[in-house]
Amino acid sequence: MKKIRIGTRQSPLALWQANKVSDLLTQKGCETEIVPISSEGDLNLKQPIYSLGFTGVFTKSLDIALLNDKIDIAVHSLKDVPTVLPEGLVLAAYPERANAADILVYKSEKIFEKEVRTIATGSLRRRAFWLNQYPNDQLVDLRGNVQLRLQKLLDNDWDGAIFALAGLDRAEILEELTAKKLHYKVIDWMISAPSQGILGVVTRENYELPNINNTECELKATVERQFLNILEGGCTAPIGALVSTVGEEQYHFHGAILSLDGQQKLEVEEHFTKQDFQNFGRKMAEKCKILGAEKMIEQIKTQLKKS
Repeated sequence: MKKIRIGTRQSPLALWQANKVSDLLTQKGCETEIVPISSEGDLNLKQPIYSLGFTGVFTKSLDIALLNDKIDIAVHSLKDVPTVLPEGLVLAAYPERANAADILVYKSEKIFEKEVRTIATGSLRRRAFWLNQYPNDQLVDLRGNVQLRLQKLLDNDWDGAIFALAGLDRAEILEELTAKKLHYKVIDWMISAPSQGILGVVTRENYELPNINNTECELKATVERQFLNILEGGCTAPIGALVSTVGEEQYHFHGAILSLDGQQKLEVEEHFTKQDFQNFGRKMAEKCKILGAEKMIEQIKTQLKKS
């Protein structure tokens, strides 16, 4: 087999992910080459992600490189990959999931005593979940790779910022927080983004990629992304979805959609078996629709157009 060209964004975390996939392929006897590519989401750090006007803001450049045969595969944080891929591209492997949790990184334990805090995040989902719990807090936008976001937290008069635990762990930053006089705490009431912590490998159709797939990751990603796809309909919205293993071939689904201000939350939970997973995300999304999710999504679309 000829050398496999692995496309990736240029952030340290993205390069770690690409090298992780490269290691897996090397174990299969393949020769690989890392090809860093800039994305619109990385180049434009001034606007909130949702205001850039399209989904796939971090994946579009890599999609184009794949379709133009500049690379053979693209490695992503799967939560950044749209649920509908461009024609000619497929999700070929889900090789690993790290801890899916969100964490609060903060400067002082006094944060928990304050009546009003300033919290930084670039995610509509994290913003909405936080405001659902703490409606009086001030939320500010935060963009950039994890290293840049941590530096912004240190440089500004903010109390804390929200990150994906997997991102800080994979970038080997967790152990550096103490040296920076920062602390962190898992936000156990915040439902993570669909497929958060999962690596996704995208290829052209019919490309013969050696098997580096993790079937458990694929099952969980399939259910979570289906829930997102049915509810979102191309609209950016505060949606969380997480599948957890509870026993042999037994799983638990927890999903929610929130209004932008966090004051409305529609939540669903249910157990399912491995045999039921193919359409389970759709089933949970339809439950949300019965509870009023479609009306909420229309309100979100209207509000985002005005912002």
